[in-house]
Amino acid sequence: MHLPEWARLAGLLVVAVGFALRIKPTLVVVSAALLTGLLASIPLLTSAAGLQHVPVLRNVIGEPGQEGLIDMLGRAFAENRLMTLFIITLPAIALSERFGLQRQSAKLIGRIRVATVGRLLFVYQLFRVLMGILSLRVNGHPTFVRPLVYPMALGAARIRDSAASTEELPESTVERIKAASAASENYGNFYGQNLSPVQPGILLVYSVLKGLGYTVSVWRLVAYAIPIAAISLLLGALQFHLLGKRRRGRE
Repeated sequence: MHLPEWARLAGLLVVAVGFALRIKPTLVVVSAALLTGLLASIPLLTSAAGLQHVPVLRNVIGEPGQEGLIDMLGRAFAENRLMTLFIITLPAIALSERFGLQRQSAKLIGRIRVATVGRLLFVYQLFRVLMGILSLRVNGHPTFVRPLVYPMALGAARIRDSAASTEELPESTVERIKAASAASENYGNFYGQNLSPVQPGILLVYSVLKGLGYTVSVWRLVAYAIPIAAISLLLGALQFHLLGKRRRGRE
């Protein structure tokens, strides 16, 4: 059955609905990829000698030499397996938290009287942008946000609220600080990584445009990314300032 071209975009609908229902991202993305491939008439399995004559597999394998969806996903994972190296850092971070890293970081920030939640999160966002300019990948969420930035933000909030411990902070305050801490990492990493000519995002855009016949340079792409990164810093500073202002308004 011949499907219209727009029907192959059904995978985007799966992604939108899956994220709206808060289904696990891995399941949503893989399901969308499989659906998109099947609608594009790509078989599930790569054809092998003799398999095309097996009745059970006749509808799931392609023509000889055609790569299947399952094989594509496996090959993509194998080629990009270096991206999972951050998992090695998790045991070290877990041990650090077990022996009081979060408490010590909160205590440290509590000694800095001028530190506020908004200022701390903006400084961290600026730090992540600078790391992007230097093309240094620091895997912010597992190595910085969870064990350091988030507890420090809670410590700053505790001082401002004159709470004896972070456990005495309202649950709504804790959740807002947790979300803002993650946002500072996402803003800085997402927009800062486009400020270096050797970052994968810039190189991907460059290769795609070059393949389409456009004459571009990586430095020109970086130049166009600078205003976007600057706007993200301004919006981040405004968001974190409003977060602190909202908290002070309830005191």
